[in-house]
Amino acid sequence: MKTPSLSLIAGAAALAAVTAFAALTAPDGTADAGPAKAAARLPVERTSLLCPSPGLSPLAETTYTAFTPAGGSGGPAGSADLHKSASADLDDGKKDDGKKGDGKKDDGKDKEKKDAPGKPVVALEEPGKPVTAEASGAGSPALVGTATGRLAPGWAAQETTVVEAGAGRGLLGVSCTAPDTGFWIPAASTAKSREDYVHLTNPDDTAAVADIELYGPEGSLKSDVGEGITVPARSSVPVLISTLTSQAADDVTVHVTTRTGRVAAVVRASDETAGSDWLSASTGPTDTLVLPGIPSDATSVRLVAFAPGDDDADLKVRLLGKTGAISPVGHDSLHVKSRMTASVDLKDLTKGEAGSLLLTPVRSGKRTPVVAALQVVRGSGDKQEIAYIPATGPVGERATVADNRDKGSTLSLTAPTADATVKVTASAGSKGGEQTVKKYTVKAGTTLAVTPPVPSGLKGGYALTVETESGGPVHAARTLALPKGGIPMFTVQTLPDDRSTVEVPAARQDLSVLDE
Repeated sequence: MKTPSLSLIAGAAALAAVTAFAALTAPDGTADAGPAKAAARLPVERTSLLCPSPGLSPLAETTYTAFTPAGGSGGPAGSADLHKSASADLDDGKKDDGKKGDGKKDDGKDKEKKDAPGKPVVALEEPGKPVTAEASGAGSPALVGTATGRLAPGWAAQETTVVEAGAGRGLLGVSCTAPDTGFWIPAASTAKSREDYVHLTNPDDTAAVADIELYGPEGSLKSDVGEGITVPARSSVPVLISTLTSQAADDVTVHVTTRTGRVAAVVRASDETAGSDWLSASTGPTDTLVLPGIPSDATSVRLVAFAPGDDDADLKVRLLGKTGAISPVGHDSLHVKSRMTASVDLKDLTKGEAGSLLLTPVRSGKRTPVVAALQVVRGSGDKQEIAYIPATGPVGERATVADNRDKGSTLSLTAPTADATVKVTASAGSKGGEQTVKKYTVKAGTTLAVTPPVPSGLKGGYALTVETESGGPVHAARTLALPKGGIPMFTVQTLPDDRSTVEVPAARQDLSVLDE
């Protein structure tokens, strides 16, 4: 769930109030009956992103990548910096087990250190060219960042970690998250075979207080310690969700809300046999969901859904493949009871052909909001690898995934309702190379999986930006595959609209007359 930063929302609200007054009141105090002007869309001027701490394993090798698309409007140059979280500075990289939620009490001794962010870990200097940084070991920090000016619209960042062996091995990728006050995260687990942490990161200068609710197949999982978790200013707190309840459940929906402040929330899911990856929040709740980017060689696909309202949901399940939509045999629908997590094992439903899942109401007259995610496995036996695909919104005007390599990327594009054309831009490389642009047409009801364009003369990594040019909505996901030791390691990131613009109401009345 990604939203514009709080300062932007406040500014837009204030401007809306001013323009509303101007639209309704003439200089002499009488009502103005003139026609309303269309609202304008303006580039955002400030946005925030938060990257969770990738640590736990001393073998972890992490790449942070930041990027802003080129082609934005003029304005102040601005900045786009990702700094270590205050918790990383104070704890000196030591792991917080998250069992108490709020870590060490802030006694004020390190206030000066907390108040001064120090040198950024990743500092973007110009649109159109990504910047990367590397970190090793369990002490790799969570990052807190803000972009302003010309670097704010479309600013994206990704954290990619490789753990080749041991606990939590796998390829873990996550698009750094904008702060918000609520997140729904299906497909977590409190089973003994899993070790899932929800990472809460606070971007602001005052502490946030968060609540974590867990819902299993039978409803709410009782917990007395998931309430009132303090996340200190500009800090990150990992919470092991199995310590929040005594009930073990294979499929759990995590609901994070804040009482005060904002956080970013994402789950680091680790399975003792299938590896680990990040699990991001689902879009919604809404009655129709798209989960794009199921790999062609998936050996297991598990759908997890949750209906947070008072009504049960009956969902039609369809796979959008290369040539059209099909209903999985024996699993063409899913019943989701109110406030209970439902799941279904779809097995190897792609059968060699990449696809996307579309969830719609069985009856058009009953449109119950839901959230959902997929747990996807490639490989078998001791060579399995796990990844997660949350339901995501459409690309909209533009969306970006920041970290791509010269090999291993697959871009999945799905158009659930109508034909669509998109433009895909491979940015300049982080260490050299020129951007490349290619257009694709996606037929209605299908998924198009392609090897995306690569910058000419590429050195380093690059970003992929997708823009809708015509037709219906397009949903997208990028799969990054980096096999290690015979294990098909992979991670999937969705590409929702980057919300690089905000709608600002226009005034009917020319305010300049008020100065005369």
